[in-house]
Amino acid sequence: MFEQSQIQEFKEAFSCIDQNRDGIITKSDLRETYAQLGERRARGGRGPPAAESARPAPSVPLCPPGKLNVSDEELEEMLKEGKGPINFTVFLTLFGEKLNGTDPEESILNAFKLFDPSGTGTVNKDEFKQLLLTQADKFSPEEVEQMFAVTPIDVAGNIDYKSLCYIITHGDEKED
Repeated sequence: MFEQSQIQEFKEAFSCIDQNRDGIITKSDLRETYAQLGERRARGGRGPPAAESARPAPSVPLCPPGKLNVSDEELEEMLKEGKGPINFTVFLTLFGEKLNGTDPEESILNAFKLFDPSGTGTVNKDEFKQLLLTQADKFSPEEVEQMFAVTPIDVAGNIDYKSLCYIITHGDEKED
């Protein structure tokens, strides 16, 4: 999933966040990390992107020293993404999911279940196609056909969405 150099960078980032060096990122680790980020920005350390750095520094600090407004609820939400203790392996997996732009398989399954009230594990191909073409981030007809080319569809015209979710999150075996 990642090159060795990327894994090393993630390891360094993990070490910076794991304030107490116990190998697990906790709420107190996150809180302390945010506090340190606030101090750096207020002192003129790492702050605005390079494009903004040419401008004169603002007279009011971007963040008060040692304080970034992060509530307990926000910290809890961050930790929930790990679905358990966040060690380096979980940390790397979370970044892999975020960087690949794919939602976790469970999230995709839950979205499909909204269209499957009877819990059969399938959705009708024609109804699903109509949704893809007309709702939210609309697919083009070509994109729909590309998706259906790798989608498991039974003889009755139903999509096995559990298999489709696996293909979305793990890739199509035919591609290997």
